[in-house]
Amino acid sequence: MKKLSSVVLALAASATMFAQDFIFNNSTEPQSLDPAQIQGVPEHRLFMALFEGLTIFNPKTSKAEPGLAESWKVSADGKTYTFKLRKAVWSDGTPIVAQQIVDSWLRMLDPKEAASYANLPADLIEGANAFNKGKGPREGVKIKAVDPQTFEATFVGPMPFIVDALTHYAFAVVPVHAIKKYGKDWVKPGNFVGNGPFTLKEWKPQDHILVVKNDKYWDAKNVKLKTISFLPIEDQSAAYDKFKNHEIDWQPEVDPAKIDEIKLRKDYQHTVGSTVYYYIFNVTKKPFDNVNIRKAFAMAVDRKQLCEQVLKAGDVPTGGLVPPFGSFVTTKGNTFNPEQAKKLLAEAGFPGGKGFPKFNLIYNTSARHKKIAEWVQQQWKTVLGIDIELQNLEWNTFLDTRQKTHEFTVSRAGWQADYPDPQNYVDILLRTGGGLNDGLFTDKKADALFDKANRMPGGSARDKVLMQAEEIVITQDQALLPFFFYVNQDLIDSNKWGGWYANTSNVHPWKNIYKK
Repeated sequence: MKKLSSVVLALAASATMFAQDFIFNNSTEPQSLDPAQIQGVPEHRLFMALFEGLTIFNPKTSKAEPGLAESWKVSADGKTYTFKLRKAVWSDGTPIVAQQIVDSWLRMLDPKEAASYANLPADLIEGANAFNKGKGPREGVKIKAVDPQTFEATFVGPMPFIVDALTHYAFAVVPVHAIKKYGKDWVKPGNFVGNGPFTLKEWKPQDHILVVKNDKYWDAKNVKLKTISFLPIEDQSAAYDKFKNHEIDWQPEVDPAKIDEIKLRKDYQHTVGSTVYYYIFNVTKKPFDNVNIRKAFAMAVDRKQLCEQVLKAGDVPTGGLVPPFGSFVTTKGNTFNPEQAKKLLAEAGFPGGKGFPKFNLIYNTSARHKKIAEWVQQQWKTVLGIDIELQNLEWNTFLDTRQKTHEFTVSRAGWQADYPDPQNYVDILLRTGGGLNDGLFTDKKADALFDKANRMPGGSARDKVLMQAEEIVITQDQALLPFFFYVNQDLIDSNKWGGWYANTSNVHPWKNIYKK
């Protein structure tokens, strides 16, 4: 028997009745559904339902496998990829052809679009950076439609992570024909066109987003769910109560106040992940333009105590930014050293914290983020003698403050790997002028190492270059303050739902989930 949830009642009231096959708490209202205007895990989850790139995630390993591209060939120098597209159509029945991929990627790169994630393709595709910075023509971007079913892209080097990177929404394929017709309203119900396993049916802000199976999807026969409701519940305690009441089928993250109870549940899923929790220093804001100030704040927090005594979920403390990948060894960084922290602060002109200017630490709504922020607040007071104020912001305001206006001094942040490679941490987050460099950090030596690594094949030599880069940006410059690598925590009944696999990347493609 289908369960009767509050979401079903709301849909019934609006005279739209659908069997609620799957209800998921996405934890917030998304920025947008337009791949060019999103940046975050909640948005990425919606992207995986509504769109499909050249490659998609394997549900067990999170490694890339064929998506819109059924196969590809690589040139002898490892730089040029030729993709053979499968026969596929948009949700409105329009055929998907190679020129639409060209147009989609150029839209992402167009400086007029101001895409949130344009830096990723800009740094990887030959000729793309110049176009994205307004210093080169569109024609200089080395991508082309060889014929309707063949797409070719030339990258700046033989980067070993390219196929995995193409799963990301920075390389999304979007319905340019619908965008031309509807403008910014193309992502609204009734106008929406996608190529993913699901398509948009309803979007009621602060209530739910309903997606329904896309019968025109090339692999529709293997998509088992008929509908998914995405809920925006930020209160983890309320979400947990709904999960226990069978009103939510999958709840990502858990209420830290109830972790001891939750860890005993059979439907509690957890695994060490590749996501790092950290704080961003805005290096343009005095006195955080002083590297010794940043180091003092980093050395004043006992990450081991945070993980073991405060969070108690199994998170792994770290002073470095990058989790281990292959031969990559994460830097130790500037870990807990209260005496050295006090010394650096005094040398910078603020002995015992005297005269240090007031500032806010911003974080987005979450019981866990609040708990961590309060603990950090106390650590900095105890070790440095500095009082700070905490500011809780709702998701969209938080993102705008951190990413667009940069009107913050210190901000909470987290980074989930887009693909399993160290480059996706140090380069993506800390390259000068990068779209995700929210603290406006810059170091030319690090930039040169990023460029060098992007032109090298995979292996220990490339890893050593990226290790040098991490040593500069974290240990020497303290551009960010890393705290720990997450343990992925989810509530989902694996006896009821199949196709959902605990994995390091914590990525779970919707097309694979089914009711047993």
